[in-house]
Amino acid sequence: MYNCFFACLLASIFISCGDNAVAGDTLAIQEDTWRVKDAAVFEFPALDSLKQYDTFVTIRNNNTYPFSNLFLIVSLHYPHGKVRVDTLEYKMARPDGTWLGTGIGAIKENKLSYKENFIFKEAGNYALHISHAVRNNGDAQGVSILEGITDIGYSIEESKRQ
Repeated sequence: MYNCFFACLLASIFISCGDNAVAGDTLAIQEDTWRVKDAAVFEFPALDSLKQYDTFVTIRNNNTYPFSNLFLIVSLHYPHGKVRVDTLEYKMARPDGTWLGTGIGAIKENKLSYKENFIFKEAGNYALHISHAVRNNGDAQGVSILEGITDIGYSIEESKRQ
């Protein structure tokens, strides 16, 4: 009797603490080196056009990531050919060098806000392309191989502010 009660209690805790994403995916980066020419590409079907969504980019890094911030080029490809491109900057570390994000050990996960209260108005499949645009201070050329990024992903959640 008690075993059943505790099993049900644990199951309800895990279900209630689960992710509320309606779409999402993650791509592992081979050898933790993200090449500038290798955009992470994710496709997803159109969502309910009557609802608003919050979209996120998820980045996992380890201790070999050499920067305190991260610049991304994120392109949202609409079903009928329109493309919206955003250049984004995210902090990855505090001024004292400790990593932001969650996780135990050397891997930290950062859930970075991309678009809030967004409506997917067009019917059909969308695609999200994510590439990095990191540069060393004083260099005109970008970093071609970015070390320390282990995974790239996205998630879409129903907006809580509807």
